[in-house]
Amino acid sequence: MLDEIFADIDGRAEQVVDLQTRLVAIPALGPKNGGQGEKDKAEFLKTYLAERGFGAVEEIRAPDPSVTCGYRPSLVTVLPAADAKRTLWIIAHTDVVPPGDLSLWDTDPYTLVRDGDEIIGRGVEDNHQGLVSALVAAEAVKASGAALTDNLGLILVADEETGSEFGLDYLVRERSDLFRREDLFLIPDVGREDSEMIEVAEKSIIWMRVTVEGKQCHASTPGEGSNAMVAGSQFVVRIAELAKEFNAVDELFDPPTTTIQPTKREANVENVNTIPGKDVFYVDCRVLPKYDVQEVVESIKDIGMDIASEFCVRISYSFEQCEQAAPATPVDSEIVRRTMEAVRTVYNNNPRPMGVGGGTVAAILRRAGYHAACWSTLRHYAHQPNERASISATLKDAKVMAAMALNA
Repeated sequence: MLDEIFADIDGRAEQVVDLQTRLVAIPALGPKNGGQGEKDKAEFLKTYLAERGFGAVEEIRAPDPSVTCGYRPSLVTVLPAADAKRTLWIIAHTDVVPPGDLSLWDTDPYTLVRDGDEIIGRGVEDNHQGLVSALVAAEAVKASGAALTDNLGLILVADEETGSEFGLDYLVRERSDLFRREDLFLIPDVGREDSEMIEVAEKSIIWMRVTVEGKQCHASTPGEGSNAMVAGSQFVVRIAELAKEFNAVDELFDPPTTTIQPTKREANVENVNTIPGKDVFYVDCRVLPKYDVQEVVESIKDIGMDIASEFCVRISYSFEQCEQAAPATPVDSEIVRRTMEAVRTVYNNNPRPMGVGGGTVAAILRRAGYHAACWSTLRHYAHQPNERASISATLKDAKVMAAMALNA
C-alpha cells in the first residue's frame, strides 16, 4: 500500500506547482508586516480542501481588531481513523513575510516562476513547502483508502511570522478541545538540506537593549563630558566574554554552547567633533536550557554596574524578548520515533534529534504538555530575496508524512 501511495505522490509534481502558484499570488501578510492577514488565503484553502473531498473544514477565527475583517483565520481538518484514540497533527502556517527590497528580486515576488526543479516566489519555502507537502500527503492517503491507525489532522495556522498570538497560541489556549494529551505533532517548518535534523528542543532567548547615558560635549574638551560610546564599547567587549561563564556543553544543539553576541547599534551623534552622550546597543543571547535566563540577565547587569562606576555613566535595560526555553520533546518519544523511521524510509539517511538556537511554534505545544517535532527538507531561502523551494523535496517530504500517517 505504501508503494502505491508513493507512486501517487510522485505523479503530483504539477499539482505542487499549481498550488504553489495560487498560494504565492495571495500575499498573506499580518498587520505588523503591513498587511491585512490571512483571510484571502484561508478562504482559498478552505475551498481547495472541500473540492478535494475533505470533510468538515473548521475555520477558527482569532479576534484581531487590527485587520479589516476583524479576525485571523486558522483551518482544521481531520481524516478520521476507525476507533482512533489519538491524532497525528501536521501544522503549517499560511502567513508570509514581506518581500523586502524589490530591487533584489529578479522577478515579481508574488508571481511564481519555475526553473527546473525549483520554484521561486515569496513564501514558497516558508511555509508553503511544508503546507503543500501536507496537503499532497493527505490527498494521497485519502485516495488510497488505506486504513489509518490514528487520525490524520491538518492545521493551517495564521500569525506564525509575528508571534502566533492569533495562530497556534490562540488554538492551544482557546480550543484545547481539539487535542488529546496523547496526540502527536509534526511541524514542517524547520530542517536542513540533508533532511536529517529532527528538531526537539530550543535554547532560551534574550534580546536585550542596553542604553548607556553619559554627557555630550565638544570633542576638543572631553573632560567636560562623559563619552557614552567608550563606555558602551567596553560593555560590548565584556558582555561577549560572558560565554566563558556560561560554558556548559550540550551536544544536542549546534552550536552546543550558549552564545552571547552584541549585535545592532543605534546611531549616535551626526558630526565628528561631538562626544556622544548616549550609546544604545543590543545583545542576542541563545542560552542552553540548563541555565535560567535571569542568571544571564543579572550577570550582564553586574558588568553594567562596573562600567557605570568606571566611566561615570547611567545604564538602563529593556527587552525585545526574554523567554525561557520550553521543555524539550523526549528523544525517545513516539513522534520522534515515527518521524525518524519515515525519514529513513524515504531518504535512506541518518536522521537524528537535535536542538536549535531559534524559537519555533513547537514551543507553544511543548509548554502545554504535548510532544512535538519539527522536520522538513529545507535549503534556507526563507525571508530572502528570490526565495525558492524544490519540487522534488516537496514530494519526498509528502512521502515522509504519508509514511508517518500509516505508521509504516
